[in-house]
Amino acid sequence: MDSITQLAVLAAATVIAAGSAFAMAWALLHGAFRLMQPAAVRTVGASQGKQGRSVGVELVRGSRAAARHFVLHR
Repeated sequence: MDSITQLAVLAAATVIAAGSAFAMAWALLHGAFRLMQPAAVRTVGASQGKQGRSVGVELVRGSRAAARHFVLHR
């Protein structure tokens, strides 16, 4: 009976460790993808403090040039 209890505790610890490893890997991967998103420029109205204007998704000039250079030299 004691060996069955030890086996059950070992299995539970393994499941908990696997779940926490998966959660940590997912969180780090999610953070890495968020850091790799290109920079966005705010619209002119939003930078002047006008309410109700959304943030633009236009790429910053340097990011656009780097992407164009990468595509041309592939």
